[in-house]
Amino acid sequence: MKRLTYLVIHSTDTPQGREVTAAEIRDWHTSPKPRGRGWKQVGYSDIIHLNGDVTNLVPYDNDQKVDPWEITNGVAGINSLSRHVVYSGGKDPGGNFVLDTRTAEQRLSLANYVRQTIAQHPRIKVAGHNQFTKAKKCPSFNVPQWLRAIGVAEKNIYNGEVNL
Repeated sequence: MKRLTYLVIHSTDTPQGREVTAAEIRDWHTSPKPRGRGWKQVGYSDIIHLNGDVTNLVPYDNDQKVDPWEITNGVAGINSLSRHVVYSGGKDPGGNFVLDTRTAEQRLSLANYVRQTIAQHPRIKVAGHNQFTKAKKCPSFNVPQWLRAIGVAEKNIYNGEVNL
């Protein structure tokens, strides 16, 4: 077991206003190819819905270690060190362009989620998926800039160095 090091924020890469269910995420990630990705586990621990509600996808015990059953497939290479949270949205209403589609409720819920995670894991670094994988546009907003705007300490903002 490794120490929980990163909280990575994702978007579902779906059109603005389109809700995504836990069942859909499970289907996208765990169904056999070509329908899904064929993974054994989903990519996220939790999803933040349009109304701000949070649904847990993979249970975790909130200790400082990432147990094998807690590992999700959010970012290749750091999953055994990470927790991944996703919000519904990330594209314009037509589904064509990357856009910060977070509702007011999602913004509040995500801020609370980040703050609570930092309170439980004071050494954690918070990042966007696109900070690890430049080919990804998710989560459709500048995570470090947003974290500073909501008062997250610099020590908890990912700076581009992967600590494996």
